Amino acid sequence: MYQVYMAKERIRVADEVWVATALLHKQHPDRDDFTVSEISRRAAAEANGSGPLRPGFVVHASQHCVASKAPNPGRYRMLIETERGRRRLFRPGDPYHPDRRGGKSVPPSARNLGKRRRLHYHRTEQGQPAGRVGRGQAAHRLLLL
Repeated sequence: MYQVYMAKERIRVADEVWVATALLHKQHPDRDDFTVSEISRRAAAEANGSGPLRPGFVVHASQHCVASKAPNPGRYRMLIETERGRRRLFRPGDPYHPDRRGGKSVPPSARNLGKRRRLHYHRTEQGQPAGRVGRGQAAHRLLLL
């Protein structure tokens, strides 16, 4: 489970933002994006029992991980701002600030969230154009095995 993983291995706050957003996409495949508050609440729910959100979580979800914003200070490309205050996971073909070129878009830990359960992140077709994904179409395929 994610909270067990968090307790055993300290991951970066940016990776924690990605995981919370990915879990929201899995839980709500009919939704295109989520508010920063929803992402924060999901992370807090996953960390149940291990304390409050880590310092910097909200600023990471609002600024540091958002591909279209100027890097400050990191170059992460983990989220896209679809509308003011709304985010979804970054995918290939999405526009990003030129100074974020080469920035991390998927945490290395995404493929190893514990011994029994693994979160596999499958991007949509590589040739898919950038932009919002319509209702009923999954921006990401997330499977918990």
